[in-house]
Amino acid sequence: MRILIASDLHGSLSSLNFLVDKAEELSPDMLVLLGDLVYHGPRNPLPEGYDTRSVLSDMERIRALPCPITAVRGNCDAEVDLAHLPFAVVENAWINCDGLAIFASHGHRLPERPPLPATFPEGCVLLRGHTHIPRAETLAGYHFWNPGSLSLPKGGSRRSFAVYEDRTFTVYEMDGEAVLRHKVDL
Repeated sequence: MRILIASDLHGSLSSLNFLVDKAEELSPDMLVLLGDLVYHGPRNPLPEGYDTRSVLSDMERIRALPCPITAVRGNCDAEVDLAHLPFAVVENAWINCDGLAIFASHGHRLPERPPLPATFPEGCVLLRGHTHIPRAETLAGYHFWNPGSLSLPKGGSRRSFAVYEDRTFTVYEMDGEAVLRHKVDL
């Protein structure tokens, strides 16, 4: 199964257009959006191509993709914005594929490292956004993945997204360079 993963678009029309083009190129089996889709947030600068009205109307292009969408709510996603999206947005989602239990969340309410609440079985993947910093590592039997941000990278990273395939999570910068890779062996 191939999953295209993006987070933290923050109202950037150029990031949304890049994501749709990448989805059309890769033909993923699923698209996962990890929150903060429309609004830039009070502490962030305006991202390149900031245009929330166009982002909301162009979300129809995402809905038109021939793959299912799993979208989770971020801390900057207001109800007024979510009401205008053409697909459902949930608080968190479990994705089961290739023998992995993947918990998709924006991540602002999750710890960055173990210990984790008992609801997370050992060996599961915590797929999150929020920090805007790519991450792919295993700590104490849990896998922590973050695609970074398509619009407002932080911590010296560049604009990025991720692809999951064959139990391997790979973070790519927008120019196509792979910057992180993490394989989970069962």
